[in-house]
Amino acid sequence: MTAYEKLQLKLKRRPRKWLVTGAAGFIGSHLTESLLKLNQKVVGLDNYSTGFAANIEDVRNQVSPLQRRSFRMIEGDITRPADCRKACRGVDYVLHQAALGSVPRSFETPLQTHLANTTGFLEILLAAQRANVKRVVYASSSSVYGDEKTLPKKELRTGTPLSPYAVSKAVDELYAEVFGTGYGQEIVGLRYFNVFGPRQDPNGPYAAVIPQWIQALLKDKKTQINGDGKTSRDFCYVANAVQANLLAATSDQGPGQTYNIAAGARTTLNQLHRQLRKLTGAKDRPQHREFREGDVRHSLADISLAKRELGFRPTHTLEQGLEQTVPWYRAQAS
Repeated sequence: MTAYEKLQLKLKRRPRKWLVTGAAGFIGSHLTESLLKLNQKVVGLDNYSTGFAANIEDVRNQVSPLQRRSFRMIEGDITRPADCRKACRGVDYVLHQAALGSVPRSFETPLQTHLANTTGFLEILLAAQRANVKRVVYASSSSVYGDEKTLPKKELRTGTPLSPYAVSKAVDELYAEVFGTGYGQEIVGLRYFNVFGPRQDPNGPYAAVIPQWIQALLKDKKTQINGDGKTSRDFCYVANAVQANLLAATSDQGPGQTYNIAAGARTTLNQLHRQLRKLTGAKDRPQHREFREGDVRHSLADISLAKRELGFRPTHTLEQGLEQTVPWYRAQAS
């Protein structure tokens, strides 16, 4: 039995109260659903700037009536202290997912990115401290590795950030370290590597590549690749990210650490496109355009630290995750 399987049994026996910020978003909604299915009490906080009420409705439809009654949704903003204090009241663990993602967006709106990702994180830390929350787990990003070219990426070796978004996440990690050593607060960071799965928004100029391509291929529309397609990523199915959050919140090993969360496998954009064509049945050949400003050329995570200290064991490879993801988007399109 894995550490995660043991944890799930333990949580069912002894429910806790959790705050999920960004609960109406992609990863946040999956965390909320998973916790409710483990009979936990969950508070969700979201201002719906990038999250969707439809995600919350979908979560409610996936759980039992009894589990549904253990969920409370607060429409609020992480940059407002009163909203953070209200959401943290009586909570055991905080899973902080709320943020303004996207490298391109951060170049267009650097101040808003800073306010949401850095000021908002600071407000959550202060509210959690005031409420005597046991531990805060927050979403960092592989973007903090910046221009560090060594592969695989190891937690202690980062480079210079290449975007305002990356800077905001790097600053979060500094605040987490200072609050841990200065205030004794238990904080764990998770550096996500290209998380994907159902409920990820495929629309708009800042959409991630997997949902964007799936939607286009299902509709027989043209797809585009930034650069020559040899750019590589370590794609992580959302269930792996959920597992990491729950382990990080409850493990004895976690406080003060930052972990890579990924599948530990490297895939080029060309390879990804071929896999999606096969799964969707599309015959599209992608068009290539210029490499995108601020993007990292290659990314691959060393996940040995999370495996060793948290007992993290990815349950889904890229292929297995795509097999779960494509049918969801197909159902949305029908």
